[in-house]
Amino acid sequence: MWIAKFLGTAAVSTVGFLNVLQAGATDIRLATQSDLSWEVTPEGVAFAALKGKRFEESYMAMVRLPAGLVSPVHVKSAGMYGIVVEGEMVHLPDQVVVGEETVLKAGDFYEIPAGLAHLSKCVSKSDCVTFLYQDGAFDFLPVGEEGQ
Repeated sequence: MWIAKFLGTAAVSTVGFLNVLQAGATDIRLATQSDLSWEVTPEGVAFAALKGKRFEESYMAMVRLPAGLVSPVHVKSAGMYGIVVEGEMVHLPDQVVVGEETVLKAGDFYEIPAGLAHLSKCVSKSDCVTFLYQDGAFDFLPVGEEGQ
């Protein structure tokens, strides 16, 4: 499947600074789709870990959002870098002008800086799947909650 080849190439070239190839590594690590273990949140968002522990450190994961999901406006403490694999997604800063949405499709890249209030939407009729790298531990801090 061309998207799998593109994803592998794009993930390494787009976020090459990840140091994906560790010093002393002697084996190629492969994971097929059937190898993925999905953890589903109460909101229906699913994470399949690829590298790292998302609540403790930087990590890579496949993320699946249900069709039609719109997140509340929130911030993250770490930067996010993603490539859409399936579906159509929109990521908007909190202060976006209506009508200026860019719909991202399979193969498209996005970067959301740490601390930027934003919302994310899966606007396709089918679930959205994205490859995600976050350069720090995962958090989800809704805007308007205590501390924001």
